[in-house]
Amino acid sequence: MVLHTGEIHQENQVKVEDLPVFEFKNILTATNNFDLANKIGQGGFGTVYKGQLPGGLEIAVKRLSKTSGQGLEEFMNEVIVISKLQHRNLVRLLGCCIKGEEKMLVYEYMPNNSLDFYLFDPIKKKVLDWQKRSYIIEGISRGLLYLHRDSRLRIIHRDLKLSNILLDGDLNPKISDFGMARIFGGTENEGNTRRIVGTYGYMSPEYAMEGLFSEKSDVFSFGVMLLEIISGKKNTSFYNHEEAINLLGYVWKLWNEEDIVSLIDSEIYNSNNMDQILRCIHIGLLCVQELAKERPTMAKVISMLNNEIDKFPQPCQPAFIDRRIEDIGESSQNIRLLTSMNDVTITSLHGR
Repeated sequence: MVLHTGEIHQENQVKVEDLPVFEFKNILTATNNFDLANKIGQGGFGTVYKGQLPGGLEIAVKRLSKTSGQGLEEFMNEVIVISKLQHRNLVRLLGCCIKGEEKMLVYEYMPNNSLDFYLFDPIKKKVLDWQKRSYIIEGISRGLLYLHRDSRLRIIHRDLKLSNILLDGDLNPKISDFGMARIFGGTENEGNTRRIVGTYGYMSPEYAMEGLFSEKSDVFSFGVMLLEIISGKKNTSFYNHEEAINLLGYVWKLWNEEDIVSLIDSEIYNSNNMDQILRCIHIGLLCVQELAKERPTMAKVISMLNNEIDKFPQPCQPAFIDRRIEDIGESSQNIRLLTSMNDVTITSLHGR
């Protein structure tokens, strides 16, 4: 069986037989017949279950919904992309299982769930001190640099968000969910699509409005995550009713008022960490600038995080920071959708 999608070039096709194949009966046993007690996730593609193989290895089984056309395309895309990748900060694909209409991907199990599970819980986030958050930021940035520049392929993830950053037993971060990812060929630097996929609050303006995506689209998403990690607030749920701004707008307001220290999550607020934290806020603002050309590459981001660059440019205003939802006209559907406060994945912004 050869898997490919309309947006993947012929040379990037992958045979399922090239991957380790799990027998269906073994997956049934591992998940106790897909017992609801083992359900650990749900998405447009279907359901994710925790399982355990006879040797004791814990796995996560992504089971494609039989009724999801979108899920089938994402399943195929994920096999194509992640089967070619290997990095300590990317979730590892162990194999697949296909039997009749059943299609499943088998991953290493991440016992500590996703980053948002911890960061936005007032109790759980106490384990994320600055040292741990700094380590997580570094891991995400290195995984992203690998996707963009260091792997055999050039990958644009297109759906980076905290819920797609999984944590292993030691809280090491691993980028997951490559169903929306796009492979770039040799000299290709930018793509264009009419099928806009991603999540409210994390999508770059050029992608949300025009369907243009590049490394800088992922950089924008990384910048949003960085500011969320520092503040402990979620961009898509933060809403200042007096100012009618989202988290990015709030950060920009504090930056201009020279009160950016107010942004910092109390769990990491410490004078000993202040220089590093302020450096990360500055980097985050550079990553979410409206114009893609103004944003740094991930290679430059890592240099800035590692103190290899002393002087940073002043950031320009982020995109979509001060629009009231009720003030957006019907002709501006893309902006209206992007500034929604709900964390919902976009599959299309066009009429059907």
